[in-house]
Amino acid sequence: MWQEYAPEPRMRLNLGIRRRLAPLLDNDRRKIELAYSLLLTLPGSPVLYYGDEIGMGDNIWLPDRHGVRTPMQWDDSPGAGFSKASPDAFYLPLISDPQYKPAKVNVLQQRRDPGSLYHQVRRMLALRKEHSAFSRGEFSWVDCGQASIAAFLRQGAGERLLAVHNVSGEQVTFHLPLEYGNERRDLWTGEMAKGSELALPAHGYRWFLLPE
Repeated sequence: MWQEYAPEPRMRLNLGIRRRLAPLLDNDRRKIELAYSLLLTLPGSPVLYYGDEIGMGDNIWLPDRHGVRTPMQWDDSPGAGFSKASPDAFYLPLISDPQYKPAKVNVLQQRRDPGSLYHQVRRMLALRKEHSAFSRGEFSWVDCGQASIAAFLRQGAGERLLAVHNVSGEQVTFHLPLEYGNERRDLWTGEMAKGSELALPAHGYRWFLLPE
């Protein structure tokens, strides 16, 4: 984990990693969404750290855990909407990295953009809330014959949900087992799909509702 996600010693803390999600995943929107999809469909209680829903960065040069405790970036004003005080008086400085600074990453900007990470995370949370089997259903892996495809079934509350994830950096075409390939509704588009063959782009994911 350290070698892959925290190659610089300042990215580490004790036995853990002190990084935000976006820089941890190279600020790659596809990887970030994939991580959220796994978080919200696998068993367990998901935890979202403030600012990760908009892809905030971190500051590994600050001590201890302060590197991920920088002011929330609400807008692109001098104080990032966090405070009207001078940023020089803040307990921790604003992110200055060009790709993560408030002028580049902030809530107001993403709320105005329907295609932003902020809105995609909201859609994921809404679907998870609508389909309670994602949070409380039984879990079982689904073998699709491809090592790079993480597919699993969540079943409960009168519904069967299938989540498929391509954890590789290349497009993968695969076949669902027969019991999942006849018919299914795509929860993202609302469209019905038939047939066992599926193709997922690099770091792609889909959520399906299966007939009972």
